[in-house]
Amino acid sequence: MTTVGPEDLVLAVDVGGTTIKAEITDAAGTVHSAGTVATPHGEAAFDAMADLGAKLLAELPAPHRDRVARAAVVLPGIVDPIRGLAVFSSNIGWRDVKVGNRFRDRWQMPVLLEHDVAVAGWAEWRYGAGRGHDDVCVVILGTGISGTLSVNGRLVRGAVGQAGEYGHIPVRHRDGLRCPCGSIGCVETVASGAAIARAYTARTGREIPGAETVFAVLDTDPDARFVVDDAVDALAEGLFGVIHASCPSLIVLGGGLAGAGAVLTGALQSRFDTLLRVATAPRVVLGEFGARAGLVGAAHYARVGALE
Repeated sequence: MTTVGPEDLVLAVDVGGTTIKAEITDAAGTVHSAGTVATPHGEAAFDAMADLGAKLLAELPAPHRDRVARAAVVLPGIVDPIRGLAVFSSNIGWRDVKVGNRFRDRWQMPVLLEHDVAVAGWAEWRYGAGRGHDDVCVVILGTGISGTLSVNGRLVRGAVGQAGEYGHIPVRHRDGLRCPCGSIGCVETVASGAAIARAYTARTGREIPGAETVFAVLDTDPDARFVVDDAVDALAEGLFGVIHASCPSLIVLGGGLAGAGAVLTGALQSRFDTLLRVATAPRVVLGEFGARAGLVGAAHYARVGALE
């Protein structure tokens, strides 16, 4: 693998279910070119990624273009970075797409591939709110829920490379909703942004654009308070097993839902402080990178070449 020096630039591409974001940055994190496009459905998304990356490269002055040494593309779903394979994304609709060559040939540089949440969580641990801690659980809260876990200074990847599916820990076995994964009562069915909005609408009959609306009226709307309390309970219950198994010193909340801020971190901290009996309650903090965690992580990953 080619070496990326401190004077080199890197291209980072973060693919979400709604948008594809890309940036070209230097070692200090300064953005030299950036762009966003809507995410098409199916394999057309890969053409959109390639086009966006090519557009940002073309926008750079020639001397800077020659400094772009490597790219990293981070994808949702199931990803096999060793084989350069986008295995499956149910939300966007692709299966077994060979990725690396099409980007490498288009952009004329080495291209790394990884899972978006793995990279976002790694970035928060190594460079963001978790830096300096060896045992950190990062939870990315959004349309779904997943994250990363570092133990004794090492990122836990699991047998298939994607440990951290916290959203699919079942917490409502008997009376829960069916999750898109097929199980009943997963954390995601109660505590994700989509679940909170859905629960509020079911309780009040009022359609709302998203969970942010619920958090905004917590102090004045008892229905909002009920829904959020239920979501925090489910998230806490789902993380109890992780805490007892690995004893993290810190839990970092990232993703769009973490925009609720202290309302969310304080409520989760209270559950841990009150209910944990054996394991020490970890401190709950907000991530530093917010919605940019995937891009920041992709840039660092492109620069260092490994999640370590």
